[in-house]
Amino acid sequence: MNDPIDAGLLGELRRLDSCSVCNAVETLGARLRNEGFSNRSIQCLTPSLGPLVGHAATLRVRCSATPPDAHPYFDRTDWWDHVLAIPAPRVLVIEDVDPLAGMGAFVGEVHAAILRALGCVGAVTNGAVRDVPAIAESGFRLFAGGVSVSHAYVHVVEYGAPATIGGLRIAPGDLLHGDRHGLVSVPRDVAPGIPAAARRLREAELRVLALCNGPGFSVDMLRTLLREAPRS
Repeated sequence: MNDPIDAGLLGELRRLDSCSVCNAVETLGARLRNEGFSNRSIQCLTPSLGPLVGHAATLRVRCSATPPDAHPYFDRTDWWDHVLAIPAPRVLVIEDVDPLAGMGAFVGEVHAAILRALGCVGAVTNGAVRDVPAIAESGFRLFAGGVSVSHAYVHVVEYGAPATIGGLRIAPGDLLHGDRHGLVSVPRDVAPGIPAAARRLREAELRVLALCNGPGFSVDMLRTLLREAPRS
């Protein structure tokens, strides 16, 4: 398990949007540019709450068939220990492994309250959630493939293993950043350099915006600015 990220760095990352984080990771050369982020199948359902930043705890669930022991899904609580073993702040990552994900919702108002009590600041799933207005009012962040009116037969089949959400592979302890644009996995080896890299990129963007929106625009000046700008 990875060590927790410094609280000061977490605060700096929380002040950035996910596009800026993604751009900064690209400039730091930590991975290929088509890796490390979710695809458009995952939507932020609580965009007014601002960015999600936390360490991943992982579950796999099924919804379309009864659990093998036929017990209600609240009867299984062993996965709580896995969540508590992850450094805070925590994000519960739930992979719905049904062939058609999202028949039932694992996270609703009650489960969101349980997760908040376990130190989670949000939940991420390729499946469904429900009770979205009440959950948003509590300040708990949600990312999901959609919503469902029912929890159906949702039950935990595995925890503590890597999960895949919207094409993004997430291992326990991974640092996640998310907002209305999607989710980014933040590589730990470059995380300390992200705030400074994001500031450099934003300064370059502001110079381009000022030129394009100002009275002194010229194509030659724009070409010069773009040549001098850091590469995202």
